[in-house]
Amino acid sequence: MKPFANEPILELRKGANREALLGALRALDVRLPIRVRSPQSAVGREEFQSTDPGSPSRVVAVAPRCTEEDARNAVGAATDAFPAWRDTPVERRAEILVNTAAILRERRLELAAIQVRECAKPWPEADADVCEAIDFLEYYAREALRLADGPELLQVPGERNRMRYEPRGVVAVIAPWNFPLAIPTGMVAAGLVTGNAVVLKPAEQSPASGHALVEALREAGLPDGAIGLVTGFGDVGAALVRDPRVHTIAFTGSSGVGLEIVRSAAETPEGQGHVKRVVAEMGGKNCVIVDADADLDETVPAIVKSAFGFAGQKCSAADRVLVHERIADVLVERLSGAVASLLVGQADSFATDVPPVIERDAQERVNAHAAEAAERGRLVAPGADPPADGWFCRPALAVDVPPDARVVREEIFGPLVSVERVRDMDAACDALDASPFALTAGLFSRDPGTVERVARRVPVGNLYVNRHITGAMVGRQPFGGNRRSGIGAKAGGPDYLLQFVEPRVVTENTMRHGLVVE
Repeated sequence: MKPFANEPILELRKGANREALLGALRALDVRLPIRVRSPQSAVGREEFQSTDPGSPSRVVAVAPRCTEEDARNAVGAATDAFPAWRDTPVERRAEILVNTAAILRERRLELAAIQVRECAKPWPEADADVCEAIDFLEYYAREALRLADGPELLQVPGERNRMRYEPRGVVAVIAPWNFPLAIPTGMVAAGLVTGNAVVLKPAEQSPASGHALVEALREAGLPDGAIGLVTGFGDVGAALVRDPRVHTIAFTGSSGVGLEIVRSAAETPEGQGHVKRVVAEMGGKNCVIVDADADLDETVPAIVKSAFGFAGQKCSAADRVLVHERIADVLVERLSGAVASLLVGQADSFATDVPPVIERDAQERVNAHAAEAAERGRLVAPGADPPADGWFCRPALAVDVPPDARVVREEIFGPLVSVERVRDMDAACDALDASPFALTAGLFSRDPGTVERVARRVPVGNLYVNRHITGAMVGRQPFGGNRRSGIGAKAGGPDYLLQFVEPRVVTENTMRHGLVVE
């Protein structure tokens, strides 16, 4: 294979690219709703709908509301398929991933359009999501070939030592809606290319994107039994977690759900001959630290991008700004002007800066945080009224709120960020260190000594210096958090596949006498 390289994103300043995307959206709209099929669900199963957050009356997909029985059936099918898939040569498994990447590349515009409708993901974000899915497939295909060689062990005369990695069994993948193709693709691809059979449960808000991934894998040559799809709600995911035939659980979502998965997976009932492994990415409360010497021409647009891109609905999004008290007023003034100018609108418009949030519950949660911030501090730069139809929220800054306010402590997952004054960089690190979350953080400073000191102190998984804090690239910025933000190795990095295998060592005495001949 050629060396790995990230899939180039579309240049949206080119009119031809914009028209191509809009054409894909028009073609999608005439065939909505998408019918999602789950082979493991019974005929006549109750169905549910995913709808457009910007126009909730538009039905994007109709999917089976799978039950716990359907989940058990899917795990059973994966269990039956596992031995043959385990014994498939790694070269063939990697080839299927590369073939799947080619299919996603060919369907790139359509897949981006599905995200625009199903998750209200703006065009730049939707295209980047498809690119990241392609990256995961290409990168893990190459990593699996490297892993298959095994590490070098110390050899001594008369002894041969070998170490190899074998698949664990059945992997249950429970995926989020905010990266509806990229994140499930990464978790599914890691499980499959290492020889495990996989059951995917996409988020109930984005079944069409999950279905598109499974379709592409099967078209690429993956045996039907090696990948299962169950669509539905939390009860289905919980059933997958509890099933004693599941060996590994890969999850991305909220901290509360992630911790419940950890507790459930820790139970080892009689007859379960293994301990389940959990790979979980659980979100964060991400801080941007701004020193007194920061270049505000660089800082302001980076904070706005980090906090308000995709309406702040990224686990890596900026939730808090910790700014040196000497420049706090200036930064608030400049941020206020930038936020007030953001255009809130439909995701299918290239001019939109802030799309709607995913659903009514999210809108109500963000608005409740904003109301508390206005009551206990100041709400700055709320901007003009958003569109009436859809789950829109005004982007805003919460300023001068007390440290016990929810907007300071809780993950918001919306276009609202707090700005807090600190006396110095040590105080900023103390505030960050007090949080149970440790996913991403940012630092703006011109002092190399400050950069080094902060990098040593903060416990986050990904620290970004003098740039925005979202948009980790596969192979370049392996992504994943610490503390309550994550369990397991970093996605898109050289040790991620190790979470889906178990190591086995064979030591052979080579000082043998005689030869057995049959």
